Amino acid sequence: MSRKISDIILIGPISTGKSTLGKLLAQKLGIPQCSMDDVRLNYYKEINYDEALAKQIREKEGFPGIYRYWKPFEAYAVERVLSEYSNCVIDFGAGHSVYEDDELFRWVQQILDPYINVVLILPSPDLEESIQILNERNGGIVSNGFDLNEYFVKHHSNYDLAKFVVYTKSKSPEEARDEILKIVKL
Repeated sequence: MSRKISDIILIGPISTGKSTLGKLLAQKLGIPQCSMDDVRLNYYKEINYDEALAKQIREKEGFPGIYRYWKPFEAYAVERVLSEYSNCVIDFGAGHSVYEDDELFRWVQQILDPYINVVLILPSPDLEESIQILNERNGGIVSNGFDLNEYFVKHHSNYDLAKFVVYTKSKSPEEARDEILKIVKL
């Protein structure tokens, strides 16, 4: 029987409130919070992330290009952050739970398998409404025809990795935090 890990991992699109909820959960539980966006570059650099190349790719190909460049680094960062942080709340960056490459997806899926509290945060069960709410929150993020909000909301990876889904529309951050605490297994 594999070991089950009860850390809380929050995943989901940009601007869903993962970091805010991570902070509130960590405070309520009296445990640390790790925001993947704060530590990811340290891990990327361990496997030769090239900031100059990333800048060139972004200038030439926009977000779609840099997004493709980031994917192997993001999967590696997931493995590293989970190997270094425990007994905490971890909020992933939006891309850390979305993979187009089947091999990278299976790797992250395998890494997350023992974690029983992987919570997908979305505004609404209605995907179009979720996209609309996120567009209102972050102004809509479109680069070279690539709509990030739509892409992250509709991509299968988040749903396949999540053990629970929490919808935040019409809830205060504290209400969403309390809902998460009712469903997770600590």
